[in-house]
Amino acid sequence: MNAEGLDSFREFVDSRSSALLKTAVLLCGGDQHAGEDLLQNALVKAAGRWQRIDEPEAYVRRILYRQQVSRWRLKWRRREVSVAEPPEGGGQLGHSGDSAAAAELRVVMRAALARLTARQRTVLVLRYFEDLPEADVARLLGCSVGTVRSTTHRSLARLRALAPELAALGPADAEQQPSRDYSPVEVRP
Repeated sequence: MNAEGLDSFREFVDSRSSALLKTAVLLCGGDQHAGEDLLQNALVKAAGRWQRIDEPEAYVRRILYRQQVSRWRLKWRRREVSVAEPPEGGGQLGHSGDSAAAAELRVVMRAALARLTARQRTVLVLRYFEDLPEADVARLLGCSVGTVRSTTHRSLARLRALAPELAALGPADAEQQPSRDYSPVEVRP
């Protein structure tokens, strides 16, 4: 890499590493060290091709997603993660600006995300943290849009089951509406 490329790479790392690290940590289930390793490996791969990259951030993010997919496919990486129980709170989490409630929310969310499978966690991070459309997530993960939809649905259901206190954060009306079945056949009990 020439001096100009090295300067542009350093500038990119300085300006975008914090946002990329947040994504990497979320992809790793809240494990800061694993997220740092994931980001470092992605940056090393990007540095080798830096002169030929048109969109550096998109390229590095794609490396992050694909490396995480590779990690969950390796059997030796599948291990149980011990997570401490969140502290008992004095009620439901609210929308207030209370820093204690925000900290409790982060603990609960991180614990719930860590208990999801790597694939479920990755789909949720891509859809809701990165705000990518289903088609882009499917392309990044190498699966169909239907698989992304079903994985998203199952992941959110499991997240709600693991951390029911997070339901208080969503719109109350949406949680109480019965699910609609649009199947052409009516089934009666």
